[in-house]
Amino acid sequence: MPQLSPRLAEAVAALPLAPHLRVLEIGCGPGAAARAVAGHVPAIDRSAVAVARARAACAEEIASGRLTARQCAAEDFVPEPGEGPFDLVFAFRVGALDGRRPEAGRRAVARVAAALAPAGRVFVDGGDPLRELPVPR
Repeated sequence: MPQLSPRLAEAVAALPLAPHLRVLEIGCGPGAAARAVAGHVPAIDRSAVAVARARAACAEEIASGRLTARQCAAEDFVPEPGEGPFDLVFAFRVGALDGRRPEAGRRAVARVAAALAPAGRVFVDGGDPLRELPVPR
């Protein structure tokens, strides 16, 4: 398991992960949280620099098929062929999902909701340590 900061380790540990869940990380940064989650995890970030860092840091996981990283803003997200529907989506420090960018947030929630499985759930930081976002069904 990759070395995580205490804040990130606490948030990842709080995710309701289970075997065989289809998981998406939004705002992957260098990919540390995605690497800590078992299974295949598509990871997106709006920053080309962050995606390049994730691809470098997660080269082994990408080569094994456990992780993909691509540049995409949450509010523009559309699953790639073969991705989703997602059982669990998580985002840590993502302005479009934590209330800092309300207009982008409305669009992002709609995009994420469209990619969720019927019982899919979305978690962001800012709770104790996480909070679940309500998503329209």
